[in-house]
Amino acid sequence: MLSLCLSILLLITGSDITSKNENVMKFELIELPYDSGALAPVISKQTIELHHGKHLQAYVNKLNELIPGTRFENADLETIVKESDGAIFNNAGQILNHNLYFTQFSPNGGGDPTGPLAEAINATWGSFEAFKKEFVDSGVALFGSGWVWLAKDDKGSLSITKEANGSNPVVKGLTPLLGFDVWEHAYYLDYQNRRVDHLNELWKIIDWDAVNKRY
Repeated sequence: MLSLCLSILLLITGSDITSKNENVMKFELIELPYDSGALAPVISKQTIELHHGKHLQAYVNKLNELIPGTRFENADLETIVKESDGAIFNNAGQILNHNLYFTQFSPNGGGDPTGPLAEAINATWGSFEAFKKEFVDSGVALFGSGWVWLAKDDKGSLSITKEANGSNPVVKGLTPLLGFDVWEHAYYLDYQNRRVDHLNELWKIIDWDAVNKRY
């Protein structure tokens, strides 16, 4: 009789736990909109496979481990980044950063922005070339690991922000449009310690249609 009661209790509690876990939001590794070797030689296939398949996957796995039982277990990614701290913030921020990063590239990218974004860049910096220089200079000057972003405020005004580690412009109330990753794992296999060369090469693969949609 005792054994039967315990079995029933395990079935009940097990069902409850399973039901709760099924309701927890699970984040997944974003799919690349191009083949892993398509961005070479700007970003090599090996770097893409390690950066996307290993580094980003690790952030996704860790966030899924951390959020059950917290107030963020059913929150969207941007909300988590805006409102969390510590390990949850670090991993959520890096997922958001990398999702934006990998989807802003195309093997057919490059050239200059067009439309309203181009007009806003010219109005803010005087020219696209002047913007690119300040953007790259900001990325080179960022100490340690982090990101440099082109972002807009709620009025459409543009700015360049430097974010340490896994932070993102959303924590400042801004919308991220274009981001360059200056963590060493993003470029070291291809450029060693030449961060400036890496940043200058990235302009060749920017998908301005994707960036324009964010604006």
